[in-house]
Amino acid sequence: MTTRHRSVDRAPPSLARVQQPVRARLDEVEREIQRIVVADFDFVNRVNGHLLLMRGKLFRPTLLLLASEVGGRPSPRAITLAAVVELVHLSTLVHDDAVDHSVLRRGMPTVNALWGHQVAIIMGDYLYSRCVTEMTRLGEVEPIRVLAQAANAMTVGELRQLTSHEALDFSEDDYLQLIACKTASFMSATCEMGALAGDPAHRALLARYGFELGMAFQIVDDFLDYTAGEQVTGKPSGLDLREHKVTLPLIAALLRMSRSERAEVEALFADPQPSQELIDRVIGIVGERAGLDYAGQRAREYGERAGAALHGLPESAALEALLDAVDYAVGRNR
Repeated sequence: MTTRHRSVDRAPPSLARVQQPVRARLDEVEREIQRIVVADFDFVNRVNGHLLLMRGKLFRPTLLLLASEVGGRPSPRAITLAAVVELVHLSTLVHDDAVDHSVLRRGMPTVNALWGHQVAIIMGDYLYSRCVTEMTRLGEVEPIRVLAQAANAMTVGELRQLTSHEALDFSEDDYLQLIACKTASFMSATCEMGALAGDPAHRALLARYGFELGMAFQIVDDFLDYTAGEQVTGKPSGLDLREHKVTLPLIAALLRMSRSERAEVEALFADPQPSQELIDRVIGIVGERAGLDYAGQRAREYGERAGAALHGLPESAALEALLDAVDYAVGRNR
């Protein structure tokens, strides 16, 4: 199999196109999610009902289902595992919102904003514990081991971020290590779990694909924080800067800034509540100093690695969709 390269002049595929081979099974995943989170405590059900309104576009479950069909046959186990990865992802967002004191997620109030910090932490734990329960019900150790390793990596990544004191000294290597832990490890586990539910012979290649895709995906997410509005990202533009988070566009631009431009960035990071005007100025500086160009190029490099990881896998509609998923993930910055 040879890697496809999308023409730079052609629009990236939509997520709907990526999901098309598993569309009917994603409907089953949504029903499985509802089944897993139901509780005999009305308050839990009320919070869960709000959380499920906030969930995303099922990108990770899509990857798991597609990975399960590369060289394998559709398995009922894949439906439960796909529901699990979406709920684990949702649990991490609930915890992130609590840690960051965020009040909005995808245009809706967070659990933290509606019910408080303690409820947010406990509900994140509830979702994760329900996922572990469902995985033990399947009676297979390997998917649990893969998910547990990713959960540990994500936790370490979060702690690395919290204990980083000098934000503007954050290097590209530091950043790549962080997103490898916080995003790529979980996307890798998602694809490996899919292989375990399909053809385990492909688990190593699909795990590598998921890792490289996760790196590209997070870099583009951080790129979009500088360029896209809330209707695209689900959060206000410039939120990372407002929260004093250093991502790849800023890291790259800092190396090219004048002394006065660097002073503006330092002023933003010294201000507990920077103005939108200052945030907009720094966004402009990052663009002028090629920070966005650099981040876009790095995302494309990881995307190419993700596509290359699929070499040697059997041709199928699922494999084509996984290649489309790379174009979709990287192409979101266009």
